[in-house]
Amino acid sequence: MKILVCCGNGLGSSFMIEMNIKKVLAELGVEATVDHSDLASASGIKADIYVGTRDIASQLTSLGGKVVSLNSMIDKKELKEKIGAALVD
Repeated sequence: MKILVCCGNGLGSSFMIEMNIKKVLAELGVEATVDHSDLASASGIKADIYVGTRDIASQLTSLGGKVVSLNSMIDKKELKEKIGAALVD
């Protein structure tokens, strides 16, 4: 399973979310590859789950995987709930 975190520039915010997803996956006992990218490059990267904040999530729907839309990039509880739900869907 591959999870790709996307943000406008592919730098700080997506990297921070990537690190938090890795922590959440460890807590859930799930193994997955997690990476981050800028929005423009995401179309060339195949993933099972795409993660982005609500301002860009609608742009991820055309990429073919599940999309997790985050209201807050720092809310670890929201992240755990939404990643957990995407894993079982």
